[in-house]
Amino acid sequence: MKRVDMTRRFTITTPIFYVNGAPHIGHAYTSIAADVLARFHRLNGEEVLFVSGTDEHGQKVEQTAVAKGMEPQAYADEVSASFRQMQKDMAISTDEFIRTTEERHKGAAKALWEKVTANGHIYLGAYEGWYSTRDEAFIGEDELVKKPDGTFVAPSGAPVERVKEPSYFFRLSDFQDRLLKLYEDNPDFIGPVGPRREIESFVRQGLRDLSVSRTSFKWGVPVPNDPDHVMYVWFDALANYLTAVGYPDLDDPRAKFWPANIHVVGKEIARFHCVYWPAFLMAAGIDLPKSVFAHGWWTVEGEKMSKSLGNVLDPKALADEFGLDALRFFLMREVPFGGDSNFSRRSMITRTNVELANDLGNLCQRTLSQVARNLDGILPARGTLTEDDQAMLAMATLLPTIMSEQIERKAITDALEEVWKVIRAANSYIDRQAPWALKKTDPERMADVLRVLVDMIRGIATMLQPFMPDTMAKMLTQLGVQDDERTFAALETLLPAGRTLPKPEGLFPRFVEEEA
Repeated sequence: MKRVDMTRRFTITTPIFYVNGAPHIGHAYTSIAADVLARFHRLNGEEVLFVSGTDEHGQKVEQTAVAKGMEPQAYADEVSASFRQMQKDMAISTDEFIRTTEERHKGAAKALWEKVTANGHIYLGAYEGWYSTRDEAFIGEDELVKKPDGTFVAPSGAPVERVKEPSYFFRLSDFQDRLLKLYEDNPDFIGPVGPRREIESFVRQGLRDLSVSRTSFKWGVPVPNDPDHVMYVWFDALANYLTAVGYPDLDDPRAKFWPANIHVVGKEIARFHCVYWPAFLMAAGIDLPKSVFAHGWWTVEGEKMSKSLGNVLDPKALADEFGLDALRFFLMREVPFGGDSNFSRRSMITRTNVELANDLGNLCQRTLSQVARNLDGILPARGTLTEDDQAMLAMATLLPTIMSEQIERKAITDALEEVWKVIRAANSYIDRQAPWALKKTDPERMADVLRVLVDMIRGIATMLQPFMPDTMAKMLTQLGVQDDERTFAALETLLPAGRTLPKPEGLFPRFVEEEA
């Protein structure tokens, strides 16, 4: 596919989620992080394609369906629908939701296979070795982990079985040097640093050709011209990113969105995205994505999530209890994006009460209540600015630039901290200026101070829209900001004085833990 000018386009993907169970907080975290980035770029005036979906083929899906007494397609339909609902519940603004059982995807996967084969990178042989059905991964002898009882498992702890069957192979070994050069020439291709080092080390140890078809089950995309084989689930799944841009139709309107700017994935699947995927694309002569960002895992109260412990978190239940935007904020705020994270109920309550209710909620409420009470709800004009006023407004004015730099390097948590620096400064300013006292001594100065605060809060609310879209929409409405005045570029234009602001209402109630 030909390279196009993407200076004002942004393509972002989540992994397509494997349909082996109901969505949990980890799936929501990946989706919300990608959604924040997608919304940020849209508000920055860019044309965005945001892709997600479900990975529905493979031996594990077939086995699970049989165990449930269901056809694989019916089982995939059911679980895929739960992921669609999770994204709706989390306000995820996807543009394309790809299902690997869709005909359009099967066509893209077959076209990719045919292109790679035509270029001489796939050959027929036989596979004999270890395979983990739970991980849907081939396990090298040197990767096996020996248990105390003498049996072997995959590095993830998943059971492995010895497999011997005819197989098509992808000449992955031919791409070792090209992949290492890719990483060296493009240090931002893999992020953050930890996964990058692990991937580079893995590739330097040597790559073996990869088995890319199976004959022992049928639930997959048939290999072109050899229906006894189905594609290895990862060859099939990774092709979804091309399905989203209309591949192989280069005249499809979505083709302009390739190559993708970023694939957001969990670190457990970084190898598939940073080794296999670029090698497949190189073999097909297709442009590579600009970057892959592998975030960490979530624990719950310091323990790994597991069904046996009964601590798997349902994101919908958390959103119902704390509020969706409070949950989205917490997941992006608590731990630097890219690192491992821990969900603590106490931390969730503290963030909600201190940073949302106290810092931001009170700032907005006491500013707008004074506009309502002391200025009849009319937005005042900007007056003569003091040095203090100018310093405050400068902080808010710089926020889009500073946050854009943070978002560019995927530092989502740092971007939020920049907003909170302005929020804390605005709270200090209102305490320092005391507009409630100026009402009696200098009402003109009181109006000037309240106008500075309104302009600061407008900047804050505008920049927080990607993180808390619903609540920030309400806050901007209370500030008198029209729908067409909510982009980042719109901040360059002052709101006209004289607008009547709606009655202010609290947006972030304090969370009070009910007694048992």
